[in-house]
Amino acid sequence: MSTSVQTAPAIIGEPEVVEDARNVESTGAWRRLKAAATRLQGRQVRDGSIPARGEHPAARADVEQLVAAIEQLAPLFPHDEAYLAALPLDFARWVDGGFGVPDFLDSLLAFHPEQHRVDGLRHLVVFPMSTQNGSADRHVEALIVETVWPEFIAALEAGEYGNRLFVSLRLIDFTSGYDTNAAVLFPETVAVREVPPFTWGAIFQDREAARYRRVVAAATEITGLVLPDDAAALLADQDLAEKTFVMWDLIHDRTHMRGDLPFDPFMIKQRMPYFLYSLEELRCDLTAYRESVAIQRTLDARSAAGEELTALEEQTRRHAGLVQHAVLLDRIFRFAITGSRVRNYDGLGGQLLFAWLHRRHVLQWRDVELSIDEDRVADAVVELGDAIDALYWESIDRPKTVHWLKAYELVASVVTPNPASVWAAGLPREVLAGPPRGYTDLVMDDEFPLSMFFEALERKMRDVIASTAGIRATDG
Repeated sequence: MSTSVQTAPAIIGEPEVVEDARNVESTGAWRRLKAAATRLQGRQVRDGSIPARGEHPAARADVEQLVAAIEQLAPLFPHDEAYLAALPLDFARWVDGGFGVPDFLDSLLAFHPEQHRVDGLRHLVVFPMSTQNGSADRHVEALIVETVWPEFIAALEAGEYGNRLFVSLRLIDFTSGYDTNAAVLFPETVAVREVPPFTWGAIFQDREAARYRRVVAAATEITGLVLPDDAAALLADQDLAEKTFVMWDLIHDRTHMRGDLPFDPFMIKQRMPYFLYSLEELRCDLTAYRESVAIQRTLDARSAAGEELTALEEQTRRHAGLVQHAVLLDRIFRFAITGSRVRNYDGLGGQLLFAWLHRRHVLQWRDVELSIDEDRVADAVVELGDAIDALYWESIDRPKTVHWLKAYELVASVVTPNPASVWAAGLPREVLAGPPRGYTDLVMDDEFPLSMFFEALERKMRDVIASTAGIRATDG
């Protein structure tokens, strides 16, 4: 390690760090690390650098304190030994480079949470990074996280739902970038000199679950929706909800590159109409729904035939049913009304699901109360997933822009477009004959406005939605 970063001397009277990582968030070392990272954030500009030379002496002291804390805490995380040894070197390089744009590629390549999916195992994570759905500033963030990997999930992943890149986590403590709506930890957000192959992606199931419980509890009260007992149990039990979200996200995540796809469904490096992203995210959620229906019905049939299910199979069957409730209610209550109306692709996906079910009389808004036909809802949701799958399959043989037009046709057949929409009126011939950019340019920011139902619900739910930023499991 460069001599530019010196390990700070131990504070006299500071108690020894606890023997394991279970209470690391209460240690002085973690508090000092978090404080140093927070001070660095205040000195960094958007790209993560610290261009103000007058800030450099104080920034150097902050890095020294942060590195000393990492080295003190590292023995608690032997599974991350290589990563925690690489971190001080990356910080030293940043200091030696005059606090330019940070480059933490070496430590990122050494961090492999996907290799340690053990329920309850913790990680100390420190990177200069942006936080999706949080801040776009690439600042130093520090987190303590805990793996969520119940036995039935391990069995699903080892079987038909393999996904070696998927990591399920619980937030224990964090710096300000995660005191937001951010619920993922992606290596793509870390400041690096070159883009490496990514070997993992993490989702914070505790935040997803706590957010779901608060929002859906409020929405069901406002709309008068009476939930089945198992769906109501999700709102009462954080642990049950977390495990349900792990199953949902495990299947969702692996779906992005599976199925009859028009090559890369996201077309990451291409600009395209936001409703394409709506359909892709919804396709993956509805695949998780469909697979959960299949799992539950298979196990129900075996049980009805007199076969005794194992304890693991019973857990799987229960959570398969809960995933269905979670996908449906999160999509129609939280997704549809969360975020701005500027190209809100998740919001549109929620609107689409609600309208699809309403038009089939599976979901009813009558006498100022919402109801769902539990006997018909599963087949109706799967039908929407089948329609999106059919669109994808047919589009393999279509030009890209024709796929876009057909996708719009599907969405607009269910969700009413903006009255001022050029797409709804028909794109001009010169646009149709031109490059794809022209198509995208004519999509309105709010191409599919909220319905009267969702406008009213959003007003009533606005404060509840806002209150979920930075939510923890203990806040649910």
